[in-house]
Amino acid sequence: MKEQLHNAKENFQWTILLRVAALFLSLSAAAILVVNKWPVYLVILLPIIAWQVYDFYRFHKKAQDEVEQFVEAIHYRDFSRYFDVKHAPQEVQSLRKGFNEINSTFKVISREKEMQYQYLQKILELVDTGILSYDTGNDEVGWMNESLKKMLETPYLRTIHSLDKKYPELHRELLPLRSGEHKVVSFNRDGNQFKFLLSATAFQTEGRIYKLIAFQNVSEALDENESEAWRKLLSVMTHEIMNSVAPISSLAETIHRQLDNSRSKVNPDQQSGFEDLLLGVETIQRRSEGLLKFAQTYRNLNKITQLNLSKIFVRDLFENLYQLMLPTLDKKGIEMEIVLKDPDLMLQADMNLVEQVLINLIVNAIEALKERQDPRIILSATVSSQGRVILKVADNGAGIGPELLDKIFIPFFSTRKSGSGIGLSLCKQIMMLHKGNIQVQSNPGEGTAFYLHF
Repeated sequence: MKEQLHNAKENFQWTILLRVAALFLSLSAAAILVVNKWPVYLVILLPIIAWQVYDFYRFHKKAQDEVEQFVEAIHYRDFSRYFDVKHAPQEVQSLRKGFNEINSTFKVISREKEMQYQYLQKILELVDTGILSYDTGNDEVGWMNESLKKMLETPYLRTIHSLDKKYPELHRELLPLRSGEHKVVSFNRDGNQFKFLLSATAFQTEGRIYKLIAFQNVSEALDENESEAWRKLLSVMTHEIMNSVAPISSLAETIHRQLDNSRSKVNPDQQSGFEDLLLGVETIQRRSEGLLKFAQTYRNLNKITQLNLSKIFVRDLFENLYQLMLPTLDKKGIEMEIVLKDPDLMLQADMNLVEQVLINLIVNAIEALKERQDPRIILSATVSSQGRVILKVADNGAGIGPELLDKIFIPFFSTRKSGSGIGLSLCKQIMMLHKGNIQVQSNPGEGTAFYLHF
């Protein structure tokens, strides 16, 4: 582009120099005629000088008009404008040619920048990370990608403070975030808890400072890491428990058998102490066997590592569950309602494992409905805006307190005295194997709903 500007400038300068030189020669000749008092020749020369002055003015005016048109085209980024060279006056042809070459160069640069912008925008729209930028001066949101719109279920944000209405906790944590800082933030959406990793950076353009925030959903990653940590812990614990308790159980059984065989040889006055000893050995044997069974049950958590995936109709899944649970539901007087708007809804999953998850959730719901006068369980299926199948098991039971919601998926933890704490842990592992997750909503006294996201 510098070369085109240089050529146009050089041609324009030469044209001016030639006109100035011609005018200078004419004026010099007129001066000589005046000094030598040759008025006849002066009368002939004066029209020529006048024409040269007019022609110089006309040339300058044309050049000025051409430059103004070119500047206007640049100002409005109208690089498609073409300056006609063929039909232009000779004196501005080189100027117009230079303008056309400059416009062509600008057009190429503009096209390349537009392609780069479109390419970058497509990349930002395809990534799973949500991205938002806003002006730190007036807090107006300049841009947010589709991933963030889906994450927040918000199609538009006018300012960054618009977040405060729907997600006050997210808005509160986001504002003080400094450039280069990272923070994990939890917030509630539709009763479900989500964890986002927020990363901030700042940039300046045209005298304005913008902050760029990246939102990465780390809920599933954290759940996966937590689940893996529990699996490793359970593997070590069950191994050590079984290795340590098995000899105790075997030895207690041997001692109990020997004591039982020696019962007839005990003196009547020692019978009371013998019975206490026998009862103590029986207790050791029973508790050690119970501990072995407990460890064996938890070992099952680590046995599920592969899925037998197939496409299944949700209606078939629900029908099987209904037939299986109907005797228990009738016995306890519990009504089960099935809601399935799309009878052709399908999901790709392991039929047996998904049934096990739903059975565990229904059994838990039955337990929660013990003292309800109108016990009811709702089994339903929907499709999310992201196209994910969501199965829901809801009850109108006692509910779960907010202080317990974060603990119910932890192995060994149970809200029931007779519970083993394995059911929901197993459900979570099965859902993670399906690359999905399980979420819970609950209000004490109103009921509980579990959501399986596939």
